[in-house]
Amino acid sequence: MLGPVILAASRSDRMRRLISAAPVTKQVVDRFIPGEDVDDIVPVVRDLADNGLELTMDVVGEDITNPAQAAAARDAYLELVDRLKPLELGTRAEMSVKLSMFGQALEGGHELALSNVRPVVEAAAEIGTTVTLDAEDHTTLDSMFAIHEELRKDFPQTGCVIQAYLFRTEADARRLAASGSRVRLVKGAYKEPASVAYQGKQEIDRAYVRILRTLMEGKGYPMIGSHDPRLIAIGQELAHQAGRKLDEYEFQMLYGIRTDEHLRLAAEGHRMRVYTAYGTDWYGYFMRRLAEKPANLRFFARSMLTKG
Repeated sequence: MLGPVILAASRSDRMRRLISAAPVTKQVVDRFIPGEDVDDIVPVVRDLADNGLELTMDVVGEDITNPAQAAAARDAYLELVDRLKPLELGTRAEMSVKLSMFGQALEGGHELALSNVRPVVEAAAEIGTTVTLDAEDHTTLDSMFAIHEELRKDFPQTGCVIQAYLFRTEADARRLAASGSRVRLVKGAYKEPASVAYQGKQEIDRAYVRILRTLMEGKGYPMIGSHDPRLIAIGQELAHQAGRKLDEYEFQMLYGIRTDEHLRLAAEGHRMRVYTAYGTDWYGYFMRRLAEKPANLRFFARSMLTKG
């Protein structure tokens, strides 16, 4: 069970310094994070769009400790909106945000996060696209869902993420499926206690299928966040059973993982959205990618040994 160990390392300053200093780190990180600033990312957006893919953009950041940092995160997303506007991609290039970056964990954080994220959602709507609120650990979710509900009063296209490994998610899915909202379903990437979350892979996979069935049979727009071939096939079958057309749901995968599958699904006519992160504060995001999939860790360790 390396996942919890890696997640613990993601919060370690010592490990951050060690990994950041490794000569091979940048070339490996580039597999998952294709740039550090918006100038790096615009050509990536164009390339993915030219290949029939859609995107959701994430400006990575961790450890927001004061309101000024939260405001800087807001401004980084507003800059991204400005750079996306001339590309005229509409909803083919949306944005994903973590409310912790907008100050959610600070004093008065709920109101602060809402006040910071609203201008981003407004700006996104002005260029014909939208924003999805990423899920973080279970202690933040009541606030996230409340902000999601508030934003949808003026911007009903605002999406949110739910995590299959949490016990609460089946109830959350039933509520969201009836609302017409956009919902991304993922397995979950945070270390959660057994009191709130399934711990075994089979339990999590079974919960994922139950929840996805609820979303497919509902009135919302399901977004299948998975690289698992079995779950992708099940998602296609559930969509067929629910009578959904190809533009009434979508698949989402991370940049740099199963790229051939991205192209295959797009070629078959599916909406295939690539979760594309960029930024200088990449460490926490990178470590969570290693924790999610053992193959990612093997890839990194092999590169450390052969190139370092």
